[in-house]
Amino acid sequence: MLLVFFISLFVLIFLGVPIAFSLGLSTVLGVLMHETLPLEIIPQRIFVSLNSFPLMAIPFFILAGNLMGAGGISKRLVTFASSLVGHFTGGLAMVAIVTSMFFAAISGSGAATTAAIGSILIPAMVARGYHVEYAAANQAVAGALGIIIPPSIAMILYGVAAEVSIGDLFVAGILPGLLITFSLLVSALIIAKRRGYVGEERKSVPEVFDAFKKAILAILMPIIVLGGIYSGIFTPTEASVVAVVYSFVVGFVIYREISFPELVEALKGSAISSSIIMIVIGTAGLFGFYIGITGVPDMIYNAISEVITNKYTFLIVVNIILFLAGMFLDGGAAILIFVPLLLGTAVSLGIDPVHFGVIMVCNLAVGLVTPPVGIDLFVVSQLTKLSIVRIAKAVIPLVLIFILDVIIITFVPQLSTWLPSLLK
Repeated sequence: MLLVFFISLFVLIFLGVPIAFSLGLSTVLGVLMHETLPLEIIPQRIFVSLNSFPLMAIPFFILAGNLMGAGGISKRLVTFASSLVGHFTGGLAMVAIVTSMFFAAISGSGAATTAAIGSILIPAMVARGYHVEYAAANQAVAGALGIIIPPSIAMILYGVAAEVSIGDLFVAGILPGLLITFSLLVSALIIAKRRGYVGEERKSVPEVFDAFKKAILAILMPIIVLGGIYSGIFTPTEASVVAVVYSFVVGFVIYREISFPELVEALKGSAISSSIIMIVIGTAGLFGFYIGITGVPDMIYNAISEVITNKYTFLIVVNIILFLAGMFLDGGAAILIFVPLLLGTAVSLGIDPVHFGVIMVCNLAVGLVTPPVGIDLFVVSQLTKLSIVRIAKAVIPLVLIFILDVIIITFVPQLSTWLPSLLK
């Protein structure tokens, strides 16, 4: 029964059936073959999976990111980042990385970060003499910070699936996100020196301060969100609503750069993105319920415990599994599939569930820039009209740096656990 269940799941995924329907159809088949489970359990479990207060944060954070993107925030962040690092060798590549870090703290999405910043900076980099393949690759990898820097939609999904504090996960992602940002900045400097990419003119202190003033309202949003959560003023879900109100006031009232048609488009796009995620969550919840009652996690634990005797070996295996999964699955779907399969074993081996969540999210961030399903690659491909193959070749050195960072994050748990423990 389980063999047929898993074979049907992988066949559906291989055939290109959307992941939500792959999960749902294979689980329906499993329920039909089960001796005692009634079909009524299918809509019940889907409803139970979606009947979660923390999940309400997802559509609100998506909407907040869309409102910020439409409200001229991207240009202001680019200007501020350029005033900070634009004068270095390879300055525009660094600007793309730093701006993506700032925008990641607004959007919570890798694809949204890549699209918003890439549409501005990839043409600017090409105009300054950067190879278009490198410009696209640099932006794709920098955009992956979108699911690591808080607030992160991927971390919300993990928090709900693993029943872990979303506030702790948000804070736990700060240092890993900064580590990856710093590594990408160093790589940009080295590549620029080798290829002769020059920097911009150094900005004066008044110019830097002026750029900061124009971008301060965008920079404040993640501070308000995280500060409100950890001060106890509001929950992560309430924080997402605050983020929407703040984004609307900034873009519509203060900057006045959101027109009514753009507001409608932001609402429409947010509704579509949220509905897609919710369908995946519902069917993934049904999937998790089925593998739970059939004892799959216990089987995995027993199998692993026979050959893996310590958590370090387990973490190596997990990283390999998640890296491969990220190549073929959407990050959110992968989290919802692998949390019920792997978390129990991780906790039994003494791995902090918050640290394990950061490991999962960082691994799946790498998946955003690895073919064949790297969504960030498709975004920059659309922006540059380059083939995925050409971009994938250029992205290899940056992915290797990203993987090295993931290894450090995996085996230095303090990077993920120190800040949450400090704030408790």
